Order: sequence, then structure tokens, then C-alpha cells
Amino acid sequence: MSLYAILKYVHILSAIVAFGANITYALWLTRAERNPETLAFTLRTVKIMDDWIANPAYVLLFPTGWWLASIAGWPLTMPWILTALILYGVLSVVGLAIYSPTLKKQIALAESVGPASPEYKKISLRSNAIGIALNILVLIVIYLMVAKPALWG
Repeated sequence: MSLYAILKYVHILSAIVAFGANITYALWLTRAERNPETLAFTLRTVKIMDDWIANPAYVLLFPTGWWLASIAGWPLTMPWILTALILYGVLSVVGLAIYSPTLKKQIALAESVGPASPEYKKISLRSNAIGIALNILVLIVIYLMVAKPALWG
């Protein structure tokens, strides 16, 4: 098996693991909010999945993608690659600087004031909106990687 094939396998598997974990959060949280005694546990589980499964897989996407582009002879300035890299950067910043702290605050509020409180409801809506936006961006990046569209030039 060629190095390219191995890298492509690792790259695709990382994308599946990362997005696959993220897409399940809505189901976990929707079910937990209907059963408030499980909410804090579920939120902590989502945080663990994010920190130890999804985020490491997202991190692995960059070096494997860069290496694949290098082997294929694709410059990182190709429109579909450049657009995907910019979105990847946005995803990384929003995920680490906004979503992760929001999730931590959501956990703290679930454990302290509970899911019926206005503070919890506000942070839950924020967390959900950020999560939806991030998942949409990931889907755009996946489209760019699969379709490799000629965006300009």
C-alpha cells in the first residue's frame, strides 16, 4: 500500500471520527434535557468526547491533509484547498475559543443552578447555536475535500 493511500485512509478516518462524534452531541443533549438528573453527566461526557476523540481527530486532519496535498502536487493555494484551510482555521478558533468555554460554563450551570434556570437556558441556546454553525462549516469543508470544485481562477 502506498504512503498516499495510507495517509488518505487516516485523513478520511479522522474526518469520520471527528464529525461523527460532533454530530451525535445534539442527540445526547436533547435526550438529557428531557431527563434533567442525567444532564450534567451527559454534558461532561460530551466534553470528554470532544477533548479526547473529536478534537484529536480534527488536529490530525491538518498534517495528513497537508502531506496528501504535497504528495499529490496540489499547492495549498488551490481555491478549494485554500477555502477549506480558512474554514478549518475558523472552526479551530471558534471551537477552542468559544464552543469549549461555553460547554464548560454549561456544565457548571447544569451542576449549580440546573437546567430550568434562565442562565442555563441562555447558555444552552448559545452552545446549540455554536454547535450547529460549526457542524455546517465542517460539512462545507467535507464538500470541498470531496468535490474539489473550481471556485475561482
